[in-house]
Amino acid sequence: MTLAQPSQSSAPGANPTGASASSERFARDDWASAFRNVGVELSDVPLQPVRGSLPADLVGTLYRNGPGRLERGGHWVHHPFDGDGMITALRFEAGGLSLTNRFVRTEGWLAEEQAGKPLYRGVFGSQKPGGLLANAFDVRLKNIANTHVVKLGDQLLALWEASSPHALDPDTLDTRGLSLLDGVLRPGEAFSAHPRFDPGHHGTERMVTFGVKSGPRSTIRLMEFAVADDPASGVKAGQLLSERSDRFGGFAFLHDFAITPNWAVFLQNAIAFNPLPFVLGQKGAAQCLASKPGGQAQFWLIPRDGGAYAGQPPRIVPAPEGFVFHHLNAWEITEAGPDGFGGRVEGPALVVESIFYADFPSIGPDTDFRTIDFDLIPEGLLERCTIDLTSGTLRTERLSERCCEFAMVNPRREGLFSRYGWMAVAERETGNDPLQAIKKLDLISGERTVWSAAPRGFVSEPVMVPRPTPAGGPEPAEDDGWVLCLVWNGARCASDLVILDAASLAELAVVELPLAIPYGLHGSWVPAGPSDAQPSATHQAG
Repeated sequence: MTLAQPSQSSAPGANPTGASASSERFARDDWASAFRNVGVELSDVPLQPVRGSLPADLVGTLYRNGPGRLERGGHWVHHPFDGDGMITALRFEAGGLSLTNRFVRTEGWLAEEQAGKPLYRGVFGSQKPGGLLANAFDVRLKNIANTHVVKLGDQLLALWEASSPHALDPDTLDTRGLSLLDGVLRPGEAFSAHPRFDPGHHGTERMVTFGVKSGPRSTIRLMEFAVADDPASGVKAGQLLSERSDRFGGFAFLHDFAITPNWAVFLQNAIAFNPLPFVLGQKGAAQCLASKPGGQAQFWLIPRDGGAYAGQPPRIVPAPEGFVFHHLNAWEITEAGPDGFGGRVEGPALVVESIFYADFPSIGPDTDFRTIDFDLIPEGLLERCTIDLTSGTLRTERLSERCCEFAMVNPRREGLFSRYGWMAVAERETGNDPLQAIKKLDLISGERTVWSAAPRGFVSEPVMVPRPTPAGGPEPAEDDGWVLCLVWNGARCASDLVILDAASLAELAVVELPLAIPYGLHGSWVPAGPSDAQPSATHQAG
């Protein structure tokens, strides 16, 4: 299927003059060439590796979400995060691989496709044609469904954290419409685009997620859903199992969180929000966020139902300076003693591993995102925070000096101590640059293994897929499995699927896709067979 007014051409401005020092470290033309529209929708197109071979026991579907339309009627978005969501499904079965992709048919997407021009403003600064007068006092937000995609029951959910999810057919990717999850959500209620999947801390797998109502005092609604049918109890996949709501002082800007068996862990950044420029049509809502001078970031620790602290009020602990979009993982220390990393705790403790920025990274109203100077944007650095729940004290240590994003652990270790993490990183050891490599980090020894797509490749979020546990056999090692990643190939101006061995990061296969997909956000792996309801969810910016 070809979309109305398709465009596979790269964005204007992709070859800027006066290149900065940052562009001398990587091929800026290659990096910028990924910013384009996806002009076709394909169905079950068979694919073969151009190098290597597909692992025989890698069976299931990799779903990816991200902005697939960045221009309409000659008008470009101000920030890629304002682009319309497009889902890509890569299905591995019987030694073969096929690709299907579809735009999410949101109400806004359909209206703008018919009009041939933008009708809505974007959260990250995109404006409607017509200048200030056309945008002032228009505070409507288009649900762009572009941030994450997960499977829950018989529905595939395209997520955008400011509003309701869109339900899709898991096989065809056809849009079924907005989903209120059988009445759990109110129309338009915020629903996180970054759920966490509990692998069974309390006996059954769960999708743990949240919604935020922000203001001078903000409310977090924590929700837990069944991810598989349980005939013994009558619980159905997608059924709400528990929920609680808690209020906190201050404006909440939260994209991600972490879970352990007992806690849902939020890091409230010290952020101020001045909505006036947004209301007056001068800025997007996200551009009205700024680090709060003298503000104190906080960990908000909410007890989970079914855990040892169920029903207790939340705990608030001061957090380090900086800004966090994403967490790698969290886990618990159950008793007083050495924390295993050179410190000591006086009692039970929480360990949270997160990617910290020195300040809130943003693109101003007068900046073209295709020509940004990476030297002027803070890099994300992985840090570990150990929270002593008895004394309320905090210990922080840097785990890596290499710019990183989109980090994850083996999904079976979500909420538990994990030795290994996989993440997208810059090519050089220090400083901020585009993400061009995948790194496996030993979180105990600091040993690292790197696979690089440089000089002309640029990576998106890696998805670690654990090797299936054999029937009646021992569980595979923590790093036994594969890492799947979409890579922008600047040499051919299209996307590749790269399959790596999770333990060694040895390249197992490269598949050239018949699509040019802009840099994506989040994705998930859904195994084939009875466990279809349990996706291995992953992390991203957005």
